[in-house]
Amino acid sequence: MSSTVSSASATTAPLPDDVAGLRTRVTGTVLARGAGPDGGGRTPGEAVPAHSTLVLNDPQIAVLAASERDVVESVRFAAEHGLAVRPYATGHGGATPILDGVVVDTASLAGVEIDPGTRVARIGAGTRWQAVIEAAAPHGLAPITGSSTHVGVVGYTLGGGLGPLARSHGATSDRVRAYRVVLADGSVVEATADTDPDLFWALRGGKGGLGVVTRVDLELVPLATLYGGSLTVDTPHVADVLRGWARWTATAPDDLTTSVVVLTLPDLPFVPEPMRGRTVLTLRFAYPGDAAEGERLAAPLRALAPALVDTIGEMPASEVGAIHADPEDPGPSWVAGAGLRTLDDAFVDHYLGEFGPGGDSPFLGAEIRHLGAAVARDVPGGSAVGGRTAGYLLTFVGMNPPLVPAMVASFTDFVDWSAPWAASETNVNFLPAPWTPERLARAWSPDTLARLAAVRDRYDPAGRFPFGA
Repeated sequence: MSSTVSSASATTAPLPDDVAGLRTRVTGTVLARGAGPDGGGRTPGEAVPAHSTLVLNDPQIAVLAASERDVVESVRFAAEHGLAVRPYATGHGGATPILDGVVVDTASLAGVEIDPGTRVARIGAGTRWQAVIEAAAPHGLAPITGSSTHVGVVGYTLGGGLGPLARSHGATSDRVRAYRVVLADGSVVEATADTDPDLFWALRGGKGGLGVVTRVDLELVPLATLYGGSLTVDTPHVADVLRGWARWTATAPDDLTTSVVVLTLPDLPFVPEPMRGRTVLTLRFAYPGDAAEGERLAAPLRALAPALVDTIGEMPASEVGAIHADPEDPGPSWVAGAGLRTLDDAFVDHYLGEFGPGGDSPFLGAEIRHLGAAVARDVPGGSAVGGRTAGYLLTFVGMNPPLVPAMVASFTDFVDWSAPWAASETNVNFLPAPWTPERLARAWSPDTLARLAAVRDRYDPAGRFPFGA
């Protein structure tokens, strides 16, 4: 395998001869492959880059939509010419290179409106979580976000969304109240549980292949502060803390979400001095309650080992992104995840041998998130969120392009070995790249996968919005 996630080449299909006509139908910018860069010096692929620089996009056409009307006209143009359509906002969901068709960039459709009375945020398609957090905070409200507040709201939520408050508040998509969607025929619908129940069901967790979402209405929660942060322990204490945390999770309260990540850090200037060239463990902690109870709950974890760094304490809910402190800049990241039913000493021992101190891990980070509790409870009427059967979620992150083949081999071998502990599903947002149909099939139960296929066939019979291909 090469250092990119796909060795496929761009399609050689000719461009439609009336791309100029598309430019007259939209107010945003239209870029066409082979037509040279636009005024900003961009080709279509450069205008819609994936967040991971291992994924190289090269669509035939990129439309930088300035309005929902631009989205409609782009979809209609694609239908007229038999082209695929793929939505784009921030590029974080780009696990597979886009090598054909029309990419519709909705980044300019960003915006947030808060209704404090109903606690609903009306969020434009290009919006990142940080903007929603900042708009909600003055009202004492907060969205249930992912670990990174830099990712796009829509793409993350379409996959369900399992973040640092997952055990207390469930999947982010559980709080979606409506999606506004441009369908394959160019029509626009407001999908809710009442108006389009099948489509709404599929959009809450089905991820893609259904249309271009231009807006999501999301219920916020009353949350001004939480007791959260992280503590990091040095190499000699990694094994004790991981074993202690794994046993502790068996009786952890439902309103407390934690995770651990073993970090194999390079000896480079961007790494804090005490951690350079070392293998450390960081434990993340998020309790949406009062500080006194949070401190009591954190005490047994703090007692596992002395900390190099301990940032756990009362914090504004608006600083939730600091709990995981995910990097925001694009880079050559390869991410892979797998669901687990349970943990035990045998699993942890093997995990430490592979990814702990003294191991030969190609990954920068090897993480285990504690799920269950609210994640396991589906919403009334159901949703397409995958991964609810998992009690834990493995996530591996690598950032060194030459090591991608080693990452793939390490992940594959570990998943094969851990089959006795495996959950029946892995949430789609954590699947390894590239997203093949075979890998996507692991994200949902057979019944959910079949229902998703039926909904896609109903709303997109021509397959205008390819997914997993």
